[in-house]
Amino acid sequence: MRETVTVSELDLALVNALQLRPRASWTELAPLLGVTAGTLARRWERLTGEGLAWVYAAPGREFSRTRCTAFVLLRCAPGSRGAIAERLCAFEEAVTIELTGPGSADLLLDVLAPDLPALTRFLTERLETLPGLVSVDCLFATSLSVEGSRWRLRSLAPDQLTALGAPGSGARDASPTVELDTVDRALLDALVRDGRLGLAALAEHADSSPATVRRRLRRLDDSGILTLRCDMAAALAGRPVPVSLLGRAPARDTAAVHRTFAALPECRLVAGVTGRANIFATLWVHDLGDIQRRETALCARLPTLTVTDRIVGLHTVKRMGHLLDEDGRRVGLRAIRPW
Repeated sequence: MRETVTVSELDLALVNALQLRPRASWTELAPLLGVTAGTLARRWERLTGEGLAWVYAAPGREFSRTRCTAFVLLRCAPGSRGAIAERLCAFEEAVTIELTGPGSADLLLDVLAPDLPALTRFLTERLETLPGLVSVDCLFATSLSVEGSRWRLRSLAPDQLTALGAPGSGARDASPTVELDTVDRALLDALVRDGRLGLAALAEHADSSPATVRRRLRRLDDSGILTLRCDMAAALAGRPVPVSLLGRAPARDTAAVHRTFAALPECRLVAGVTGRANIFATLWVHDLGDIQRRETALCARLPTLTVTDRIVGLHTVKRMGHLLDEDGRRVGLRAIRPW
């Protein structure tokens, strides 16, 4: 078993800063956090070494427009959920795997694929053939308004947030579709493992130059294909309770529903989906009682929204390819390649 690690206010501030500026140098962050660059480097090495925090590349908002995202609810035969989850961890397409509380699903998957045929092959040839699987309910994402990189730890003071400025990642509606070449794919492959790799290391990995790497990173970021996240173990995040809400609203009101969810500090994800529900949202709330309080407040503000299901996460065993233990610490990696 791991020893308990005491996390300081500086650790929390550092992680929050890296949520906003994932590739900022220690020299840039040191004055804002009131310590030396060497201190930040040592703190980050300790946090990553203990699996408490990590920076990595993930698909951005534009991924759902040009490629395929699905949320898959699985029902498992009694006693088979753990074995199914373990087998799913080896599948690149199942980028996130969550064990859920009693209800409509035993497992909730985030599935990413480059196109619909690839997603179909995963569902029919790999997923549905697993022993112990009782049912599969697939919700295809039609839009993605918020993804996981938007969630914030909120450990920094207002003046520190102002100094850091707004994060630069995120899709822009006017950006053209980006065709990825071998350099782009090599960069993505390296960044899903370590989003803070330096330009020289990335250039060597991609057989390119640091200047080219800098331009490509900006293009991938501006297009919304790529986003960089700083993620953390549950202890650093305050041990939130993940809850995914499925909801239904008239088509004319879905934009307003997405905006309302997106404005919530606890909102982790908002997507339009196919199926009986057309809204899928994930919140990280303080406790189980907060689920009903939040739902009541949302429905009061959105009278045409009907919440049709509430899926409580018990344990995330894999998040964007990173394998997590029962404390939410990173213990391994199954690198994703959905692009």
